Amino acid sequence: MSERTVEAADELKIVLHGRKVVGGVVEGEALVTREQISGWGGIDPRTGNIIETRHELRGQSFAGKVLVFPGAKGSSGWSSQFHIARLMGTAPAAMLFNQMTTKIALGAVVTHSPSMTDFDIDPLDVIETGDWVKVDADRGIVEVTRRRRD
Repeated sequence: MSERTVEAADELKIVLHGRKVVGGVVEGEALVTREQISGWGGIDPRTGNIIETRHELRGQSFAGKVLVFPGAKGSSGWSSQFHIARLMGTAPAAMLFNQMTTKIALGAVVTHSPSMTDFDIDPLDVIETGDWVKVDADRGIVEVTRRRRD
């Protein structure tokens, strides 16, 4: 067991450290994908649903969730679609991603969602959909409580 994990009877807590992109503190359920997300044509900002035809999360909503993904793909329309999602109340609660680009940086800023990158542990290796995640971007800390696996 590493110093970054604490195991209790029914849960496992994992702590990651990373770099703040947008500050703030929030908690929520994780929605995880190993696929990049396209803003323009890939999401419906009115619902927060992924609508990209072949995306593994197609039909699922990131609204109010901690979105864990590799990064953004597609055009510069990425940030405008996520800005509309914020205005509609369907933006992610937080965003954790690996690949920093100008489109995702601007997207993070316009959503006002706490966002982080440059982690000491790849979040895609330790966070699963349904885990409870506390993002403290101001301190550069992500605390993950693994959901019970039956």
